[in-house]
Amino acid sequence: MPNQEHLKLLLTGAVTWSQWRNQNLEMEIDLSGADLQRENLRGANLQNVNLNQVNLSRALLVRTDFSQANLSSANLSAAQLIEAIFYQANLTIANLSGAVLKAADLREVTLIGANLQGANLRDAVMTNANLIGTDLGFANLKNADLASSQFMRGNLSFANLIGVNLIAADLSEATLYETEMMQSYLYQANLYKANLSKCHLGNSYLFRANLSQANLTNADLSFANLKYANLAGANLTGANLRGTILTGANLRGTIFPKVEY
Repeated sequence: MPNQEHLKLLLTGAVTWSQWRNQNLEMEIDLSGADLQRENLRGANLQNVNLNQVNLSRALLVRTDFSQANLSSANLSAAQLIEAIFYQANLTIANLSGAVLKAADLREVTLIGANLQGANLRDAVMTNANLIGTDLGFANLKNADLASSQFMRGNLSFANLIGVNLIAADLSEATLYETEMMQSYLYQANLYKANLSKCHLGNSYLFRANLSQANLTNADLSFANLKYANLAGANLTGANLRGTILTGANLRGTIFPKVEY
């Protein structure tokens, strides 16, 4: 249950709330379970606040600061979170479906099992984030920085990852069916046993990436750089390899497209 005095103060407006918070930085704030749907909390200081199971659906949260806050099981569906700050926040099993997170700061965030279906994360920074088992189906991550993040067993099917930075990211056993990944940076990324069927990887940089036992059936790898990549046991049946660079790649047990005469 939320602290009623803190909740009443928050609802007076972000300016009054933030002024009070700046004077009481050491105080523990509990707003867990509060119903704040459709509220305007633009720019509010919610650092370190307990927002477990809070309802912020369709709320206006542009540039709101959730750094190190507990948002586990929170409902942020369809919320406006442009340039919001979630540095080291806990969003385990949170619902962010359809949320607008353009240019948001999600560094070192925990999003284990969260729902981000259809979310707009264009230009977001999500480095060193934990997204194990997260659902990002149909999400827009164009030009986002996802370096060194963990997406193991996550769902990125039909997502837009054009031009993203996935350097050293872990996408092992992730599902990237028909994902748009043209011109993406996957240097030393781990895609072990990932499902990349019909994935569009044209002109992507996969230097030293691990694609062992990956499903690349009918994938577009045209003009992709796979120098020294590990493709051991990968399935490339029906893949487009026009102009693909495979210099020094590990091709042991790789299944290649049939050559038509």
